[in-house]
Amino acid sequence: MSEKGQLKRQITMRQLSRITLGGGIGTGLFLASGALIGGAGPGGALIAYGFIAVIVYFLMTGLAEMTSFMPVSGAYAAQATKFVDPAFGFTVGWNSWFGWAVTLAVELEAGAIVMGFWFPDVPSIIWSASLLAILLAINLVGAKGYGEAEYWLSSIKISSVLIIIVVGGLMIFGILGGQATGTYNLRIGEAPFVGGISGLFSVILVAGFAFAGSEMFAITAGEVENAEQNVPKAVKQIIWRLIIFYLVATFVLGCVIPYDNPNLLNSSVENVAMSPFTILLDKSGIPFAAHLMNAVVLVVVLSITNSGLFLTSRMLYALASSKKAPKVFEKTNKKGVPVAAILCSAAVGCLCFLSSFVGSGKVYITLLNMSSLNIFLMWLTITICYYRFRRGYVRQGYDLKDLTYTAKWFPAGPIFAMIAIIVIIVGQDIVLFMGETIDWFSVISINLCIVIFVAPYIGYKIKHRTKTVPLDEIDYKSKETTF
Repeated sequence: MSEKGQLKRQITMRQLSRITLGGGIGTGLFLASGALIGGAGPGGALIAYGFIAVIVYFLMTGLAEMTSFMPVSGAYAAQATKFVDPAFGFTVGWNSWFGWAVTLAVELEAGAIVMGFWFPDVPSIIWSASLLAILLAINLVGAKGYGEAEYWLSSIKISSVLIIIVVGGLMIFGILGGQATGTYNLRIGEAPFVGGISGLFSVILVAGFAFAGSEMFAITAGEVENAEQNVPKAVKQIIWRLIIFYLVATFVLGCVIPYDNPNLLNSSVENVAMSPFTILLDKSGIPFAAHLMNAVVLVVVLSITNSGLFLTSRMLYALASSKKAPKVFEKTNKKGVPVAAILCSAAVGCLCFLSSFVGSGKVYITLLNMSSLNIFLMWLTITICYYRFRRGYVRQGYDLKDLTYTAKWFPAGPIFAMIAIIVIIVGQDIVLFMGETIDWFSVISINLCIVIFVAPYIGYKIKHRTKTVPLDEIDYKSKETTF
């Protein structure tokens, strides 16, 4: 390894487009969509996904504007340093690494559960170790290996959603399944809206989790060919397709499956047979529906873990480059691969995964809650960074026409996104306290995540006495930065 290496721009436009689209399609769509339809009805599910889609739109377009202006390793952590405060950048960097490391651990266990569907007698640790070995092999090849693997994994996810939409559409008109469902299930019982405002609010959190990963294109920007042009091009091509996928798929599911189907609320990685996609395939008469869907969920898990390992290693590399992490993680081999950062991220993810077997499953639930909330915290930091980026750029007299890409609806867009995300974060506690019995373990684990996010900021700010960068002093001339 070189003492200080450089990442290489090996991710092509073809790969970036597929990564950007596939990044927003996870187990949330394949599994959690059942909980949305069952908890808030088909209409409520559409509103929930639509509400989050608006947030994601402003998030992705604002991030694309910043990233095309400054496509560096460290992504929004570097942007947080440059446009907000060095303490903010330090916090965003380490929390991004922590959040994705935890996600890696959670998804490793999910992968083992998926494999257990076919091989219930094989110890789950065998599958987790095998999945981790595959991921290491892919990531150690370099960005090119990651990009190609993610291209094909994302292609399978996208194709699966399209197939479900087509099959469901044929069932609506009675071409498959024996009897046309039409829009009848959208009007039965309490449908299309179930539970009113409280029902909608209780599932909107789940809808947010489903879009996790939409921001990952920014972290890959440091290794994308011609990132200034390709990043905004990929976002413009993909963002509406991603939103339409969710809304159309949910509409089709709502038409074919009644909201009061008891299996919808039981859909989870432990019980893929209850996935709304599996139920739909069963109704269509397609054989081995559960096995087909389990295979798709396995691909989804592989995609998430593959991206998780890539993103954690690049963030650790960026932290080391800015002297916020041990120097060893700044080293790369001749191919531009930060081997030490990859191995460390994999080790931490593996340790978190193994810890879930100690005692009870409470550790796993803690990791899942922390990972989910961390996503919203990252989204909040991105919207704050973008708001200050644009305000400073205009205040200093720069022309928006000189930007490679300009997001629309400023400042209303980022302000709306910030407020909405804060409401969602606060709402997690409210929902927990609204039940007949309070799950104090979940309350503690969720609020612990907030403490873990805030503590580094306060500590770094006190130690280094940093100040928020005035808008008039933000440096737009240099597009390189460390944090």
